[in-house]
Amino acid sequence: MHTVIYHANAYVARDRFAQALWIEDGVIRQVGSDEEILAAAPADAQRIDAQGHTLVPGFIDSHQHLYHVGQNLLTVDLSHCTSLDQIVEAGRQFIQQHQVPPGETVQGWGWNQDYFTEGPQMPTRHTLDQISTEHPLLFTRACGHVMTCNTLALQKAGVWDEVPQVEGGQLDLEEDGRPNGIVRESNAKQLFDGLLPQETEAKQEQILQAAMDYAAKKGVTSVQTNDVAGDNFAQMLSLYDRITHDRRSLRVYMQCCMMTKEQLQAFLDAGHRTGKGDEWLKIGPLKMFTDGSLGARTALMRQDYADAPGQRGIEILTQQELDELVRMADENGMQIAIHAIGDKANEMVLDSYQKVIGPEGNTHRHGIVHCQITDLPMLKRYQQMDVYAMVQPIFLHYDLHIVEDRVGKELAATSYAFHTMNQMGLHVSYGTDSPVEDMDPIQNLHCAVCRQDLKHFPAGGYVPEERVDIFQAVDDYTIGGAQNAFEENQKGRLQPGYLADLVMLDQDIFHVPSDKILDTQVLMTMVGGKVVYEK
Repeated sequence: MHTVIYHANAYVARDRFAQALWIEDGVIRQVGSDEEILAAAPADAQRIDAQGHTLVPGFIDSHQHLYHVGQNLLTVDLSHCTSLDQIVEAGRQFIQQHQVPPGETVQGWGWNQDYFTEGPQMPTRHTLDQISTEHPLLFTRACGHVMTCNTLALQKAGVWDEVPQVEGGQLDLEEDGRPNGIVRESNAKQLFDGLLPQETEAKQEQILQAAMDYAAKKGVTSVQTNDVAGDNFAQMLSLYDRITHDRRSLRVYMQCCMMTKEQLQAFLDAGHRTGKGDEWLKIGPLKMFTDGSLGARTALMRQDYADAPGQRGIEILTQQELDELVRMADENGMQIAIHAIGDKANEMVLDSYQKVIGPEGNTHRHGIVHCQITDLPMLKRYQQMDVYAMVQPIFLHYDLHIVEDRVGKELAATSYAFHTMNQMGLHVSYGTDSPVEDMDPIQNLHCAVCRQDLKHFPAGGYVPEERVDIFQAVDDYTIGGAQNAFEENQKGRLQPGYLADLVMLDQDIFHVPSDKILDTQVLMTMVGGKVVYEK
């Protein structure tokens, strides 16, 4: 099949643009002027008039949780709540609108106490008890590292009368020793897994398809997603195999979370290794967690939190546990990507990598997801070991309001150091950690280029010397993501021989004033030469 896109403003490389593309069987065959391409392509080729609009390579999200995006599209949306009362109202409305029968668990996602107008007070069981005492309620904070549940959920989970001590997690307590409903980190959240509704195969397919539709709408053509975890890998990979190959609308590089040697060994014994698969679904890195989130103060820090003396976050894996898993994965040919937000967590991961990266260099392309709280010596260690940095500029939307309070002004000034990373030659890629933040690449680009939140605050940008220009930002979002997956020779560029994964935008993001980037809309998304979204 042949397709020609003409009368376009197609981004080829920094300051280089073309008018037209000739696509053959899902691959870009030729790039050039309208005259050249229209003359070279077969007369019966499908023709798409871009009407002067800008084309960019399809965005590659280097870290998110696609399945959870789909789940959250079907749960209580708490992302816009600015008070505890609004959380209560959102929960009541959801139960009423969906006629949820008593006894059935209701899930919600997206609350953030730092957005509450009456002050940053986390919802507790008492808040959620106002919604219902007949439904177990599990409402997760936007970061995914903290959950609040109501009293009934605590009772049904068996943690009401006897509160367990959880290594690598925590249940907050009231003065009388009862849990207050706030649950921190996955090791503790797992205590409530028995309350989650069982999803049928049809429901799982609905969830994943909803997420893939949303990705197409946002111009995302490839995701590096962490949806495989622990013992669910066979079921989840089977689901992804069916849906990705049936729809062919999104390419998936699966980040596989295994937090114990037993889990990892079972995964390896099943024959899984980085690179196994095809252009639609491929096994990516082993994914692990070393700490939590900055907003929840569970990110692991070298020093006490500036606004919470005595607290340094939560260490999810000890250095020994981390070292053992890293060594095991590396010896078995697995790429590794590890969640690290706090400076101590980043240090732990770098220490582990240093023990396996030999004189030949970082051939497995091990990386760190988030890389938020850093200083210059730490970034030099990234550089020396060639460790890949999978960052989320969109995190600035929230974090620029809290980071100095959390870690102090000096350390904050060397964090989220996207420009410095680029200048040092680090392999940088952009993701959203969706559903922690929206999957929207335009919002991500805005935060990278302007260093502002989504309301254009502060006027001059936060730590403006760390702004990147739009060309660099787009390259990090495309070429950078492709490099993570060893696919830089087939993805991330609008050039001959590359997959025809591309996005049409309604304005020229490369030449509009930077404060206008956020206004950009996706008009069309194409994957493998097929239009998968059109506005």
